[in-house]
Amino acid sequence: MKVAICGAGITGLALAHRLAASDVEVVVLERATGPREQGYMIDFFGPGFDAVEEMGLRPQVEDVAHQVNEATLLDERGRRRAAIDYVRFAKSLRGRLRSIMRPDLERVLRTGLPSTVDVRFGAGVTGVEDLGDRVRITPANGETLDADVLVGADGIHSTVRRLVFGDESRYFRYLGFHTAAFVFEDEEIRAQVGERFCLTDTIGRQMGFYGLRDGKLAAFAVHRTTEPALPDDARAALRAKYGSLGWAVPQALDLCPPSREVYYDQVAQIEMPSWSRGRVVLVGDSCYAVSLLAGQGASIGIAGAFVLAEQLTRSASIEAAFAAYEKLVRPVVTEKQQVARRGARWFLPANRLLLQARRGFLRMARLPGLERPLAAAVTGKSSALVTKLGRGAEIRSR
Repeated sequence: MKVAICGAGITGLALAHRLAASDVEVVVLERATGPREQGYMIDFFGPGFDAVEEMGLRPQVEDVAHQVNEATLLDERGRRRAAIDYVRFAKSLRGRLRSIMRPDLERVLRTGLPSTVDVRFGAGVTGVEDLGDRVRITPANGETLDADVLVGADGIHSTVRRLVFGDESRYFRYLGFHTAAFVFEDEEIRAQVGERFCLTDTIGRQMGFYGLRDGKLAAFAVHRTTEPALPDDARAALRAKYGSLGWAVPQALDLCPPSREVYYDQVAQIEMPSWSRGRVVLVGDSCYAVSLLAGQGASIGIAGAFVLAEQLTRSASIEAAFAAYEKLVRPVVTEKQQVARRGARWFLPANRLLLQARRGFLRMARLPGLERPLAAAVTGKSSALVTKLGRGAEIRSR
């Protein structure tokens, strides 16, 4: 079997890794000319954590993980208002939680690929033709590539989805937020942050910082807006939106790099009635983005890739593989998307009443015995999806 994967991000690379382990011929087509360095810190746990463990990559993930002891909410003067104890939170997840920069997780997956995987950068897909017994892909250079299966793992703004399933607007659910991330250097802020994730305790917009190993800092920003359209100049937009926040925010914005080095996007979900058509299938954010509000986008993307790979190598036909993959993963995705939408008002309060309620909840959560309820509220239901597949057991979707 030959599988072409569009997208060399976290999900596409995880799929390539798992397929290659079963001696499947894999070609990865990536529109970007090289690995992307923009991205933010993620809390990596859940079924994606199980998947990297099954793939033998947990040691490499541990090597790039950052020590975060606490997520702290600070007022305009930098005073601590509320916090989540990450050590206790991790214990409630049986220690299976790591804080990782998205580019670092992508690098682990990319460098862990077998040499048989053909990764082609600067090879965005411009055409797809399903020929019945195979699919023909046209990359940007005009050459054609035939494969048994084409997988769209090219993110929330998927080209494969647009070419095969139609315009993005049919599946895109905007959640009312923009988010951004960038890396900068400042010794004073780095010393204040320490091994914490420090966030402004503010209404309608929020900026946070966490330290990296090389002495640099990563900034994360999110704000509410009814306007989905993205700004032409991300750096200028950040300065305009967040410049009046207190504490270290103005100082950090002065050190914000040029727009090309800033990650900036909408917070949204993708909802589709079907994830496959003919010999084309979608995985990860391209068909089921859960959004950063769910906190498990990378994890669910890797888990979905793991399940898809297992079904492609075990099922009697491609059609059966696609059907089994969707049957298994869709209930997990649906639940995580619902958790994200329900938690949106607490993720970033829209008024002072909600702000104070969030502070109170976080303070109560620090009391002994309340770690598990907090974890359940944040993560949703647990899933044994990957671990059962890894043991070769049959999984039945509920």
